[in-house]
Amino acid sequence: MKKSAVNIFVFIFIALAIVVTATAGINTFIYAVSKSLLMPILVLLLLNSGSTGKTIIITGLIFAWIGDVLLLFENKHPLFFIGGLLSFLTTHIFYIIYFLKIRSAQTSLIRNQPWLAALVAAYGVSLVMFLSPHLGEMKLPVMLYAAVICIMVICSLHVFSKTNTPANILFVAGALLFAASDSLLAVNKFYKPFTGAGMLIILTYCTAQLLIVLGVTKRKV
Repeated sequence: MKKSAVNIFVFIFIALAIVVTATAGINTFIYAVSKSLLMPILVLLLLNSGSTGKTIIITGLIFAWIGDVLLLFENKHPLFFIGGLLSFLTTHIFYIIYFLKIRSAQTSLIRNQPWLAALVAAYGVSLVMFLSPHLGEMKLPVMLYAAVICIMVICSLHVFSKTNTPANILFVAGALLFAASDSLLAVNKFYKPFTGAGMLIILTYCTAQLLIVLGVTKRKV
């Protein structure tokens, strides 16, 4: 079995372990350790590949790892949550840089279908407006974060026709799931905690990161 296949298998196994422990509340230590291993496994996956621009994504994954660790302590002090937010914000910025570095003579999907960008922007604005009464002093940071992740999604759509299949599909699917995961986290934290939130957040987050990394490994253009 190739190293990349082993890394993917281990990543999925650990992600499922996190979901089980988060849902059942079995062991917080196992949850913390396993969550801290997720991004390093994806980094190893990319290091074992010859993918173009992988350094940018690896840097983004390192910041995501920092965010994962900081959020483990968010109940200890609000600064841990803010630090995690900044870390994931940085991850999105590196993903944006990666997408924008993809060059091709093909016309951007966003240029051909500008309504897609408008739809993503409308979603971001709607989410912030929905959460706004509950954000307090976090309103500006959440607005900034929502704007950046919407830009990341739009950039993934921008390069859809500029790179090969299945990389383009993986990029868009990963970006959309990342936005979904962050949206679920925001609703659960600022609006109202809901049943199964931890499971849904970690599932969408893990899947999003895995899809984006797989997109990098499958990219030829």
